[in-house]
Amino acid sequence: MHIDLPEKRYYGIGEVANAFGVNTSLIRFWEKEFDVLKPKKNAKGNRKFTPEDIKNLQFIYHLVKERGFTLEGAKTHLKEEKKESLENFEIIHKLESIKSQLIKIKNEL
Repeated sequence: MHIDLPEKRYYGIGEVANAFGVNTSLIRFWEKEFDVLKPKKNAKGNRKFTPEDIKNLQFIYHLVKERGFTLEGAKTHLKEEKKESLENFEIIHKLESIKSQLIKIKNEL
């Protein structure tokens, strides 16, 4: 899944939810369930996600929504095989972005 977010230091929960196509409540739920998600909170309690949080959310989305893992399965997968899985996910993400660029170039011809 390719996510179109502008280059920023922090992203609001609404921006993140729109980019993933999910409700904000799911993002808040995943924040409670997964220890790797640590958004910054201001005095009012608004969550601000860093680009590192976005990468972790992409990986969690990939495991839960695309590959069909349960939440417990995704948690154990993150703890046990995080490095190998993350490398594979990054390779898949790069290949998907290359594919989308090639399709864009093909359509322009």
